[in-house]
Amino acid sequence: MSSPYRIAVFASGQGSNFQTMADASLSGSLGAEVVLLVCDKSQAPVVERARKAGVESYVFDPKAYARREDYEAEIAAELEKRNVDLVVLAGYMRLLTSVLVERYAGRMINVHPSLLPAFPGKNAIGQAWDYGVKLTGITVHFVDGGMDSGPVIAQQAVEITSEDTLDSLESKIHQAEQQLYPQVVSMFAKGLVRLEGRQVSIHNK
Repeated sequence: MSSPYRIAVFASGQGSNFQTMADASLSGSLGAEVVLLVCDKSQAPVVERARKAGVESYVFDPKAYARREDYEAEIAAELEKRNVDLVVLAGYMRLLTSVLVERYAGRMINVHPSLLPAFPGKNAIGQAWDYGVKLTGITVHFVDGGMDSGPVIAQQAVEITSEDTLDSLESKIHQAEQQLYPQVVSMFAKGLVRLEGRQVSIHNK
C-alpha cells in the first residue's frame, strides 16, 4: 500500500481554508494528509485550529531572522523532515524567496480571490468591487515567485449582482475557495495535474 499523499498548509490568519483541508483530510475526501501547518504569527487563530485538528505546527517569528532566506531554509528542513509532497498556501501573507519556490517548483500552489490575471496582489476582492466588474472569482495557481503570476490550475467564477455588498461578495468568494481548493489538492494527490510551460492540464488516469 502506498503512503498517503502529504501536504503542508501555510497560513497567517483565521485559517478557514486550512480548516477545510483538515476536515476533508479527516473525512477521506481529500485523498491527502495534512501533516504540517506553517505560520508566521503565533497568535493567529489558525494555530489553534491546527491544534484541535491534531496537525503539527511550525510557528516562527520573521523578525528573529536577518533575512527571509534564513527562516525559509528552516521551513524547508521541516517540510523535508515530513516528506511533504505539496505545499498549499492558504492566506499566507509573506512573499516567498527562491529558497522555497525553486525547491518546490511544480509542488507549491496558492489560491487567489480573483480571476487572474485580473486584480493580483492585496485586497483583490476590494479591487474587483471598486472597479465595478460583474464577474470575479477565484484562481488556484502554481507559485513561481512573482505576484500571483504562476500558471493557472483552475478557476471558478463568482457573479456580482445588484443585491451584493462587499461583505456578501467576500462571503461568496470564500465559499468558492473552500469548494474548489480541496478539489485541486485531491487532483494532485491522484497524480492528475500536468504542467508544461504555462499550460496546465488535468489527466484522468
